[in-house]
Amino acid sequence: MATNAIDQTRRMLSLVTYLRERPGAHVSDVARAFGITEDELISDLDVLPMCGTSFRGGDLLDIDTDGDRIWWHNPDDVAEPLRLAADEATALLVAARAVSTLPGLREGDRQALLRATAKLEAAAGEAAGASSRFSVTFESEGGVFADVDRAISERRRLWLRYYSPARDELTEREVDPIRLFAVGHTYMEAWCRLSEARRTFRLDRVAEIRLLDEPSVPPEIELRDLSEGLVQPAADDPEVVVEVGPGGRWVAEYYPHDSAEELPDGGLRITLRTPEPASLRRLALRLGRDGHIVSPPELAVSAREAAREALAAYESAGQV
Repeated sequence: MATNAIDQTRRMLSLVTYLRERPGAHVSDVARAFGITEDELISDLDVLPMCGTSFRGGDLLDIDTDGDRIWWHNPDDVAEPLRLAADEATALLVAARAVSTLPGLREGDRQALLRATAKLEAAAGEAAGASSRFSVTFESEGGVFADVDRAISERRRLWLRYYSPARDELTEREVDPIRLFAVGHTYMEAWCRLSEARRTFRLDRVAEIRLLDEPSVPPEIELRDLSEGLVQPAADDPEVVVEVGPGGRWVAEYYPHDSAEELPDGGLRITLRTPEPASLRRLALRLGRDGHIVSPPELAVSAREAAREALAAYESAGQV
């Protein structure tokens, strides 16, 4: 099950201690102990070797796996007492204070972070004074995150004004939130009372949000496995064919697809499936000269018309 970044950080910190005490642990056993899939565990293990006791590199966690067992080759080196240079202590204190102000942070985590920051300030001495002259703020969907997190914990329904890119419009709806998760962006999975179906909402597309007094009572549904990504097209979804030039090859990296055939000019002929083919009109507009929709024919015509309308609007604005 996917989690938010705060939960993942907590899990990875626990994972370090767990692995240090269990050399050669089996992947399946560790995944079961942490309540995650083996793919999620492998993803964590890909990140841990980039962590260590110094911001400058060196003393990194030497952890690897053969797919069956996990080996940590330098646990004793990393276990040595941490010593921070003045600039490292300053950076860490500034980051800690910034994170403690995030509206989406659970209160228990916030208090734990503040206690740790106080201990670090005491140990840092003069560096702590220097760090107090700097501040960092985050501009994100933090307020929305906080409301959704509260709605989940209090089992309350939410009212949203939400931007739908597929229809290019704002809609109003009431939802029963199920969970928060992060896959590139932060999302809320919820039962939508407008469509009477499960829907996924990207938090940075929420224009307005309000907690309601009605209780949140989503139906009993099985949570989706997101280890393969957020978009997982079904075999019976409509097929779309897109041809892109060399400048549009990135489409094959960002969109799940059935095939990507090389073209003579260095481009690709990409075949993919999507439950909402109309949503790819925006992709066609973004590609411009670097690509176009080949089929289905009606979508290709619709994309060309959208491009002509956009060009006409641009030219009209230039004449004003």
